[in-house]
Amino acid sequence: MSNQHTPETSAQRFPVDHVQAAKADIASRLRHIRQHHPEGPFSLAKLADLAGVSKRTLASAESAEGTNLTIETLVKVAHSLGIQRCAYFLDEQVFQQVNKELEVLSALRSRKTRGLALRSSHAAPVPTDVDQLSQLLTGIIDAAAQARDSLHPTSPTAGEEPDGPDPQPP
Repeated sequence: MSNQHTPETSAQRFPVDHVQAAKADIASRLRHIRQHHPEGPFSLAKLADLAGVSKRTLASAESAEGTNLTIETLVKVAHSLGIQRCAYFLDEQVFQQVNKELEVLSALRSRKTRGLALRSSHAAPVPTDVDQLSQLLTGIIDAAAQARDSLHPTSPTAGEEPDGPDPQPP
């Protein structure tokens, strides 16, 4: 019986290459979301606390070698950041889509913050509870919609009659 060493075939190496690529993707995406999240940037310690995992686990996951994270850990981290699709860390399409959604969310929050800052600079009392804030935001949105509609009245679509007084019966 000879004890020959056979060269590793590409079929044997294939899973290892994919595992390393997945670890690298997870590491770079984890670093990205920590730095670019609308509520961030998050330190490793802060994200670990939010997700209920150890800082060491996250540091290992972000390292060049990566680490074998459990599905549970990936789900915890994703959900702690408001990301419901844990494929965010593994799938490029999901990663890009979620990042676009987070950019839109960030822009909307920024606009609302500027609008509230302008409104509060006119000595209006600042709402203190969520219901008051919700009513205030709803009022602002409704006022903006009315202003938009008054500037750009909608024309009737095909088959519809223009708005106006109802015809009087003869």
